[in-house]
Amino acid sequence: GARDNTYTAGVICEKVARYTERLYHKDRLTTARRKVASGWQDISVSAALDEVAENFIRVEQRYGREAVWPYSYGGTMGQVMRDGLQRLVNATSWSRMYGTFCVAACFSGYKAGTGRLAGSDPREMAVSDCIVLWGTNPVHTQINVMTHVQRARKSRGAKLLVVDIYETASMKQADMGLVIRPGTDGALACGIMHVLFRDGFADREYLDKYTDCPDELEAHLQTRGPEWAAAITGLTVSEIEAAARLIGETKRCFFRLGYGFTRQRNGAINMHAVTSIAAVTGAWKHEGGGAFHNNGAIYHLDKSMIEGDDLKQPGVRMLDQTHIGRILCGDAVALRGGPQVHAMLIQNTNPLSVAPEQEKVKRGFARDDLFVCVHEQFMTETAEMADIVLPATMFLEHDDLYLGGGHQHVMLGPKLVAGPDDTISNHEVVCGLAKRLGLKHPGFEMTARQLIDHTLKASGYGSFAKMQEQHWIDEQPGFSQSHFLDGFGHEDGRFHFRPDWANVSFKKDMGPVGDASLAPQLPDYWPVIEETDEAHPFRLSTSPSRGFLNSTFNETPTSLKREVRPKVFVHPDDLERLGIGDGDQVVLGNERGQVRLHAKAFDGVQPGVLIAESIWPNSAYEDGRGINTLTGAASMAPAGGAPYHDNHVWMRAVEL
Repeated sequence: GARDNTYTAGVICEKVARYTERLYHKDRLTTARRKVASGWQDISVSAALDEVAENFIRVEQRYGREAVWPYSYGGTMGQVMRDGLQRLVNATSWSRMYGTFCVAACFSGYKAGTGRLAGSDPREMAVSDCIVLWGTNPVHTQINVMTHVQRARKSRGAKLLVVDIYETASMKQADMGLVIRPGTDGALACGIMHVLFRDGFADREYLDKYTDCPDELEAHLQTRGPEWAAAITGLTVSEIEAAARLIGETKRCFFRLGYGFTRQRNGAINMHAVTSIAAVTGAWKHEGGGAFHNNGAIYHLDKSMIEGDDLKQPGVRMLDQTHIGRILCGDAVALRGGPQVHAMLIQNTNPLSVAPEQEKVKRGFARDDLFVCVHEQFMTETAEMADIVLPATMFLEHDDLYLGGGHQHVMLGPKLVAGPDDTISNHEVVCGLAKRLGLKHPGFEMTARQLIDHTLKASGYGSFAKMQEQHWIDEQPGFSQSHFLDGFGHEDGRFHFRPDWANVSFKKDMGPVGDASLAPQLPDYWPVIEETDEAHPFRLSTSPSRGFLNSTFNETPTSLKREVRPKVFVHPDDLERLGIGDGDQVVLGNERGQVRLHAKAFDGVQPGVLIAESIWPNSAYEDGRGINTLTGAASMAPAGGAPYHDNHVWMRAVEL
């Protein structure tokens, strides 16, 4: 939120602006705890680490190294605190984790076309004449996007087009909003591109120079016009035609692509189809034009010391994060031919709330033969199931290094305040366990600050002291590279309308995830989503809320006051048809379980579509079952991912 940062420009999101509510919350974990028959017993951090190490050694000796599975994700996005656990995994050859909750589908779908996870400078939205927000709600999830959008609207009269599955806070600010059925983004993209070719908006000179098969794409789209797309998306033909004209007539058209619309079984294919629109119009040629999703590829950070790359052994199995319920319940396919998991160290995530197939996750964690250590800031659902709980520092209480995903800065996050006496950072947990396990590596002997200094120097970014002076480094490539005018990231330098799905991988050492053999060869609608049927007539999406960030902030007073209670947005016609009143308690269910929450009448969604925003604690639901009871864990082609927004359900009123 620094005023002199050209991206954040003095604006900080509502959640983090009130971070003191988390930092000094009365329920914060401040001591280590051991589970005993009568409940919880406070112990020293040193004794807790001793016990964790002893149990990991016991499991290794009895079941083998791969029976230990460290499990972590993005609860802290710092390079040292988030990824240092990998150094411990590499040193021990414990089972590795393939992180699929968030980015596997969207990154692979974006790179399928561009060949590189990068794009137009997101600050260029301020000089665009049309900004398309597709599958993202930045008013709730990345407010800085709206800073640049508003600059363009005020200075240039730019138009804002928002595509989503319900009328979000961002869509309410738009000049044109398109509310589509979940999972049909590929159909809308094809309908738009059909009009662009048909009406002369396709930049044929650009297509011939920068893309792989424009003639083939045009022929393919002949049968995918607005009428076809309207039938699939639920839009009208006139809405699709109007959107296509706005995009086609505006050369400086910037596509800001989100994450949410890829959390469908066809998510990667949808991302590729939408990204293709900017190539058809040649928007990449113009400042304020092109597309952007994430800037992961622009950085050259050498994390070998943080992650202990020199310790990594070949052939160690990698387990899919999304399949944690199946893994802990002994599913042989999910275990990838290896032993059952008997010990876990969990950092930066809360799987008993946020993982799909929640009932299976609960059964897995209830096993008597599973030892679990959770390193946390609060007694989450997952911490409650642990044998040992370690109290964690928060980001203001330790040194770390950050990379922008939605922008372009390498940033230092220095320690600003001291945490409660017994709190311990992720790095300290990793090094403490390494010492007790007899592991040797320079990274285990360094402080977090020394690791950051080593990493910055190895990466050509200076030093810790230099970063303290300048705070961040702007890594945005020049215009030609950002706009792929020097060539896209594929070997032939072209944007690929025809991706090689079999070789589009998020993490190559995991190999293909999900069956991509039947994926469309060109941009298309791929009908593999969890469709409605007679028994499950509704489609449910678990979209983000403004007040919570997954299960983080669902304990802070301001966020709780804003969100009130778990609820589901339902079209008034659906409520009337089922005889349900606004505010009534309802049950949603499918083959994976049932959840109770309250209905909220909302006409900003298509009939037959339900929206349950964010992740409340499981305890906030009357029967203790959180919303991810209903979400599935199907393997999404080509690189995996969790289909959080792709669920068929039934709904009925609660009988009082």
